[in-house]
Amino acid sequence: MARGDVPQDSYHLVGVSFFVLGLGTLLPWNFFITAIPYFQGRLAGPNSTLLTLGANHTGPADTFNFNNWVTLLSQLPLLLFTLLNSFLYQCIPEVVRVLGSLLVILLLFALTAALVKVDMTPRPFFSVTMASVWFINSFCAVLQGSLFGQLGTMPSTYSSLFLSGQGLAGIFAALAMLMSMASGVDAQTSALGYFITPCVGIFASIVCYLSLPYMELARYYLARKPSLAQGRELETKAELLQADEKNGIPSSPQRAALTLELDPEKEPELEPEEPQKPGKPSVFIVFRKIWLTALCLVLVFTVTLSVFPAITAMVTSSTSPGKWSQFFNPICCFLLFNIMDCLGRSLTSYFLWPDQDSRLLPLLVCLRVLFIPLFMLCHVPQRSRLPTLFPQDAYFITFMMVFAVSNGYLVSLTMCLAPRQVLPHEREVAGALMTFFLALGLSCGASLSFLFKALL
Repeated sequence: MARGDVPQDSYHLVGVSFFVLGLGTLLPWNFFITAIPYFQGRLAGPNSTLLTLGANHTGPADTFNFNNWVTLLSQLPLLLFTLLNSFLYQCIPEVVRVLGSLLVILLLFALTAALVKVDMTPRPFFSVTMASVWFINSFCAVLQGSLFGQLGTMPSTYSSLFLSGQGLAGIFAALAMLMSMASGVDAQTSALGYFITPCVGIFASIVCYLSLPYMELARYYLARKPSLAQGRELETKAELLQADEKNGIPSSPQRAALTLELDPEKEPELEPEEPQKPGKPSVFIVFRKIWLTALCLVLVFTVTLSVFPAITAMVTSSTSPGKWSQFFNPICCFLLFNIMDCLGRSLTSYFLWPDQDSRLLPLLVCLRVLFIPLFMLCHVPQRSRLPTLFPQDAYFITFMMVFAVSNGYLVSLTMCLAPRQVLPHEREVAGALMTFFLALGLSCGASLSFLFKALL
């Protein structure tokens, strides 16, 4: 089929479908961490108020270290399935991986919503919730990896839309929390509505995925030979991550559009030159070229996940109880972080500074370690060791803005610089290595959060 005979995306339905699928891959993580106050309220004991969305709870709930465990059990599956992806993708068909993952995530979120109406003692509730977090994020890791592979056969426009959906997941969760709190209904109904929202989002993702084979444009690209799609999977993931991965959470689609274009009509012309291509790149040689950039990526995510949300979700407003005090954490912790993080990632679409040869990048990354004591010294009522040096709300808001912008920018910058430090035929390996170090940084940060919580 000639280039001009490529089907049109009628009513932009294919684009909308991939946007919703991108949103669906990161909804679970964001909805769980944004609802930390709800879970703390449930874990405070049978005599406590069932839940007040957005309110910070003190006391017995801290004995479960919920913030820390939900972060750790959300990130470990990403690290595990990063290592198991190649094995899983060879053994399990794509449609089973995608639809199976979406259905399991939907069922587990429905269980989470149903538990709002179930009276349970704290320990069984904690155990059930942690099991749900582990399995939901495990299937999210499989889902995201499978969709990355499918995007390898699509034009860059749809990769950009997928990335945009992922980038908005955190903002969507924070706004859902605020709407639930402002609805004026009782606390139990508010929480039920909040957890039904991602169920609707995951169901919409299932509908979008099932509808793709019925769209002419999607059939045209997705029907391409499987060997090509499999061969492009890691390369596609590398380029998507290069375009601003966040936790995997990307939000700068413009750069993805520059790197992901795959012209199916040019494949036959490349075949005669195939014997002249360089041999399989060495992982060790590629690592030697990008080790400093990879280490910077690990440190950025280690710092971020060590305090967000484990420590930052504990910060409360220093003002007297009222509306602002109730809305402080959802707005200043989760909504502000996601907005400023997206802003930081979008900056790499306009400039890349410092460049790959500069030693300023490791310095900037190391300076972010200062955010750990800064947040620990903010207004956290549940403390027994450290003093409160920054009680005013303005301190926390300022720290959060710089923290989030620097996280987004430095993550995006390292992902963009890594492919520039290797030869073109080594980029696939570089992308795979950066994916592993991204997951490693998330897991290290989640593990360190236990230590910093204990030091408070």
